[in-house]
Amino acid sequence: MIKVLVADDEPLITAGIRAVLESAGDLDVVAVAADGREAVDAARRHRVDVALLDLAMPVMGGLAAAAALSGPRVVVLTAFGDEANVRLALRQGVDGFVLKNCAPDELIRAVRAVHAGEAYLSPAVTRHVLGMVAVDGGAEDAARRLAALTPRESDIAALVAEGLSNAEVGRRVHMSEATIKTYVSRILAKLGCQNRVQAALLVRDASRT
Repeated sequence: MIKVLVADDEPLITAGIRAVLESAGDLDVVAVAADGREAVDAARRHRVDVALLDLAMPVMGGLAAAAALSGPRVVVLTAFGDEANVRLALRQGVDGFVLKNCAPDELIRAVRAVHAGEAYLSPAVTRHVLGMVAVDGGAEDAARRLAALTPRESDIAALVAEGLSNAEVGRRVHMSEATIKTYVSRILAKLGCQNRVQAALLVRDASRT
């Protein structure tokens, strides 16, 4: 069972999210919070696996709360899909970014994905993010960092940049999902990226050289 924290300052939204997640069968909302500070305390107390945080909360916002958490994977839930919020979320190393108007099954999919060690961006964000968010340092820096990868790592990084999951990458290159997971971890370390989305942006920026 995946232990989840839901943090939102609107009780009706919190209740709705809880009902959606717990309908999945493998997700258990063990704690709720109305602000970022409560979320940080509750996440530590309940040792949650995934923290679902509203971006705009009183006392402490979702990104500040995410920065204060070291254990759980983090999904940011927001009504805003603008460049500034996406950029901040990626810089914080947030694992997932989902819009509040997403379908229930997408929310469940996002929580499962980040728990499995993958990044998740709402398709509504993904359609725009590669075109509007640049990795700090520009194309030349991105190319320099990618040059540190082996040919196989470069191939896998390119597939990650297409938004493929570990299982999908594995099928493309005829390797097990576990092997791809190891490759991705090594690629992120070499590139100095905190998550797959940052690596995807790096690959995109390098292609502009």
